[in-house]
Amino acid sequence: MIIIAGELHVAAGERDRYLAAVADVARQARAADGCLDFVQAADPLVDGRINVYERWESDEDLAAFRESGGPGIETPEIEMPEIGMPEVLGGDVRKYRISAVEAP
Repeated sequence: MIIIAGELHVAAGERDRYLAAVADVARQARAADGCLDFVQAADPLVDGRINVYERWESDEDLAAFRESGGPGIETPEIEMPEIGMPEVLGGDVRKYRISAVEAP
């Protein structure tokens, strides 16, 4: 299992515009083969911070989705201004490989 988790930062006041621009990405991801969960959501404490969480069955499923190039999917062919997204100023998003899962 693969988990992608972390945070993105946009300018204060631009978070809602960013989230509106990527709203369909979550729907597309959740419909994709191997997607177990996908969300980009407003952080409740920090304006401009977006929390990212994705859970995939495999690297292959994640790669297939990323390579599909749908709206808001970061690929070299898509530039953010073309799809009306605010600039991502920074962030820290990591990929985690999970070897076991158990109840909390």
